[in-house]
Amino acid sequence: MPTGTAADAPGPAPGPAARPLRIGNASGFYGDRFDAMREMLTGGPLDVLTGDYLAELTMLILGRDRLKNPAGGYARTFLRQLEECLGLAHERGVRIVANAGGLNPAGLADAVRELAARLGIPARVAHVEGDDLTARHPGPGNLAAHAYLGGQGITACLRSGADIVVTGRVTDAALVTGPAVAHFGWAPDAYDRLAGAVVAGHVLECGTQATGGNYAFFTEHDPARLRHPGFPVAELHDDGTSVITKHDGTGGVVDLGTVTAQLLYETAGARYAGPDVTARLDSVRLTQEGPDRVRIAGVRGEAPPPTLKVGLNRLGGFRNEVVFVLTGLDIEAKAAFVRAQVEAALAGAESRPAEVRWELARTDRPDASTEETASALLRLVVRDPDQDTVGRTLSGAAIELALGSYPGFHVAAPPGKGAPYGVFEDVYVPQADVDHVAVLHDGRRIPVPPPPDTLVLRPLAPSQEPPLPEPPPTAGSAVRRAPLGLVAGARSGDKGGNANVGVWVRTDEAWRWLAHTLTADRFRELLPETAELTVVRHVLPRLRALNFVVEGILGEGVAAQHRFDPQAKALGEWLRSRHLDIPEVLL
Repeated sequence: MPTGTAADAPGPAPGPAARPLRIGNASGFYGDRFDAMREMLTGGPLDVLTGDYLAELTMLILGRDRLKNPAGGYARTFLRQLEECLGLAHERGVRIVANAGGLNPAGLADAVRELAARLGIPARVAHVEGDDLTARHPGPGNLAAHAYLGGQGITACLRSGADIVVTGRVTDAALVTGPAVAHFGWAPDAYDRLAGAVVAGHVLECGTQATGGNYAFFTEHDPARLRHPGFPVAELHDDGTSVITKHDGTGGVVDLGTVTAQLLYETAGARYAGPDVTARLDSVRLTQEGPDRVRIAGVRGEAPPPTLKVGLNRLGGFRNEVVFVLTGLDIEAKAAFVRAQVEAALAGAESRPAEVRWELARTDRPDASTEETASALLRLVVRDPDQDTVGRTLSGAAIELALGSYPGFHVAAPPGKGAPYGVFEDVYVPQADVDHVAVLHDGRRIPVPPPPDTLVLRPLAPSQEPPLPEPPPTAGSAVRRAPLGLVAGARSGDKGGNANVGVWVRTDEAWRWLAHTLTADRFRELLPETAELTVVRHVLPRLRALNFVVEGILGEGVAAQHRFDPQAKALGEWLRSRHLDIPEVLL
């Protein structure tokens, strides 16, 4: 098969006067709205349509699929969407870039070619590979090990004339940086421009979260407008600036709040590192340019780190759970009683589960008008390497108590056989050790070299930390005990075993108060679950935002289902519901 280098990919690089590139998104996860691809292709003009189908949990799911069918391992939904929409994309000249290849991008590329041939639609299909490092990380239960590649492989595919590019594990933002470099011809060291594309890609990657979905201040908008939000579009310019918008006439809203919320999602400090560039989130400036149009400008970039993140997914064992329903009076006593019974039964069993966790949720109300609202939930979760230990052992310990336990004994559902759970871990490898390859539509394999310059990623030095605003005046100012969410928005998410909570406000006065009030210590006080954990606060003044990283709160990652909210999706809303003293002038 012919080979070459990334520089050999045909197609002249556009000059500095290249027109803006209009990039839309049609998927934020594997299972997102099926009709979104059609909506985006028919709703307005686009140059490129992207789709993000991968997440830490998705890679585990695809890994288990591949065990059953070695020819699988990719997002089959993407193929079904293309069956409906490939003709539309061809008619409108829209190129499609998606990471739906998952663990088998070559297999998906072949399947797309077969689909195009069956439909009689000419389509040049390319793919990117090299992210699969599973063979380098052997071990019991290991399902997948994949490096997060950058966008240069996508660039090479598009410059060669590909209509459709499918990838495996790339960074979410690479789906935008790849097309941007192909369109504008940016050099590898055009860090500010690349960083602008990364920020735009980060806003697009989760689909409707940028257009009013999962939005803290949703009650301020017409509910009918938010029920079916349109997917986001970025108008990207050669200087790296962009405008986030959506197709005219679609639902949702794009404003400073919705874009800020998504910028804070699943991030950490001021340096947002990727394989192509490290974007400085503390440099981002947002401007409301018009209805449903937010301009992103001022983004600064630095050389990328010398290493790539590798996500390791393995089977951690088996888990099971049972939820005891406790109704009416003496809830605490009932919980203690049944817990002692179950613990005694587990201790007397042939094998006790390696991990046993109890959690009592006081969902009951006094003098309740319905049985459900008079009830609390006692949740027992067990984990063990052996399926029988979390299956038959738990079933016997829990269900045999049915006629000899607390009054009103029943469970939400009987425990099952026990289900496998996954564990996510990240490690880092040198960029030069990964064979990043663009496989063009004509079969040529184009090696993608590592970046020419790198910079070891470090947190900001104390001298680089942005100064806090002046504290608000306190003399004579009245305060009221109220929920934080009356003043601040929040969005939270997961990164392996850690969670982040981004908190922002909308006025300079509120920012002066928030920056001096919501310290890491106050955060721990408001969320007692984090009291013994490491909480790191990052300050982003240009966004009037604070970003908190809570280390270890999610255990071994989302697939391990360590806590009630395993992806920390609602951690920010819990924080917003907590009460503290707020100046009345802000309320």
